[in-house]
Formats: sequence, structure tokens, C-alpha cells
Amino acid sequence: MAWDLPLIWAGIIGIAVAMYVILDGFDLGVGILFPFARSERERDQMLTSIAPFWDGNETWLVLGGGGLLAAFPRAYAAIMPALYLPVIAMLLALVFRGITFEFRTVARRKARWDIVFAAGSTLAGFCQGVILGGLIQGIKVENGEFAGGAFDWATPFAALCGLGVVAGYALLGATWMVMKTEGDIALQARAQAKAALLAVLAFMAVVSLWTPLAFPRIFERWFSLPNFLWLWPVPIVTALVAFAAWKWLDHRADGRPFLAAVVLFLLGYLGLVISTFPYLVPPTLTIWDTAAAPDSQLFMLIGTLVLLPIILGYTGFIYWLFRGKLREGEGYH
Repeated sequence: MAWDLPLIWAGIIGIAVAMYVILDGFDLGVGILFPFARSERERDQMLTSIAPFWDGNETWLVLGGGGLLAAFPRAYAAIMPALYLPVIAMLLALVFRGITFEFRTVARRKARWDIVFAAGSTLAGFCQGVILGGLIQGIKVENGEFAGGAFDWATPFAALCGLGVVAGYALLGATWMVMKTEGDIALQARAQAKAALLAVLAFMAVVSLWTPLAFPRIFERWFSLPNFLWLWPVPIVTALVAFAAWKWLDHRADGRPFLAAVVLFLLGYLGLVISTFPYLVPPTLTIWDTAAAPDSQLFMLIGTLVLLPIILGYTGFIYWLFRGKLREGEGYH
């Protein structure tokens, strides 16, 4: 059982991160697309489409970060000092972005809050990509502790990952708008989704080439035998899903492009898991190296198994309650 607990907790944290990236990803994506709205009415409609969901979506970030601290304290102790600056920038961006939901509705001049909302959404997405890039490229650890510098994360690869995440969130946001809105704003969202899809595929291709060439451990994982025989379907399925998303956008489907964007993210996430597992702090500390004491993990697991269905329940209820499309200038119907 002690051997299984780190795997169980890694699965819980992995699910929490995936849920956060998908759910908060689309509302961050709406913020990224905010500057491209053609009128204040369109911006109001965009904000209304995510207003019931955005704060609940961030619950998954708390679960992922809190779970990492509680279940894998040595990993948390190495990751946080290594990535402190982008993590703090991300959190501040999320704070200022959250403030916009309250202040913009009562502001006489909404343009300033529009800038804050768009900048906060874009910066948060970029920082999350930088954090991801910093983890993939590796964290310097000696004797189980962080031994690098404050700016080790600041590399071209991390910046590329940051831009890729911004493009991915824009894709999620655009396909969300396709699914939830009507009229001209939905038509514009289809064009934005196509542009974002091309950008996402370009970034995925570059990262897929860069990582095995720059990091031998990733090359070994993907291209050694028999791994290659098992893993080659992943890029093939990714290409097929991207093609389906493009066709659905052309054929005026509403919900299927968003579903395809979600699947693309999950496939990219699967690729990253394949590249790094079982390391929580690549390339040195595994989930077993960084795990808390078995009694602590078991105690926290009991509480999590009680709370997780509640989180899933109220999340599902909110999405069901606010199902359907937004009428232009009105609310949900």
C-alpha cells in the first residue's frame, strides 16, 4: 500500500492539473481574445459567457498546488524556489484578472479594466507555459534540494512553451465562444479558432522536435525500442483530432470544435506525462523520492476522497445550470 500511495496521489494531482488547464484554460483564452472584440457589447458578451464558471475553475489549481505540497513536500520544496518568479507573476495576474469581474461591471470607464483583464489572462497563460517549460528542461537538485539560480527557468525553450500555452488557451477560448455565443461574435470566434489551431500545431511540432533533440532522457523515452512501437499512435491521433477540429469549424458545428480542442490538450498532456514520468522534479527526483510519509498520504487521501466528489458535483451542476447559448445582449437561455 505504501508503494501505491505515491502513484495514487500522482494520479490525483495529474487529474487536478488537467482539469485546471482545460476549465480555466478556456476562460483565460476568452481574456486573451478580449482585445480582438470589435465593441464593448461583444466584450460584455464574452465576459458573461464565462462569469458563472471562472472562479470554480480555479478550484482545481488549489487542489493541484495543495496536493503537491501535502503529498510530495520534497518536490514542492525544489519546484517553488526554482520557479518562484513565474509562479508569483502568474498568481498576481490571476488576482488582477479576478478583480476585473467585480470592478468592470460598475466602472464608468471599462476600457482600463478591459486592458487589465486581457493582460492578466495573457500573462497568467504565458507564466504557466514558462513553468511547464522550466519543469521539462529540468531543475538542478543536489542532495534532494534546489541548487540552481533564480533565473534558471528563463530560457528560449521556456519562452516557447509560454507562447504555446497562450495559443492553446486562445484555441480553447475561441471554441468556447463558438459553442456558447450566437451571431457575429460566434462567426469571428470560428476564424480565431482556426488561426489558434494552426499556431498550436506549429508550437506542438516545434516542442516535439526540440525536446528529444535537447534532452537525451526524452529521446530515450520516445525513440528507444519497444517504446516507439507503443507510442507512435500519439502524434497520429493528435493530427487526426486537429483535422477533425478544422472540418468541424468549417461545417459550422458548435460543440464539437471545443471537444476537439480539449482532446488536443489532453493528448499534449499525455505526451508530457510520457516524457517525464515518473519524475516530479526532472531529471532527478521521482514521485517516490519526494513522497510524504505513508501515514500522512493516507490521512490526506481519506479527506480528498470525501471532498473530490463534492467538487465534481458542484462543478457539474454549474455547467448544467448555465448550459445553452447566450443571446446577443442577454443572458443564457
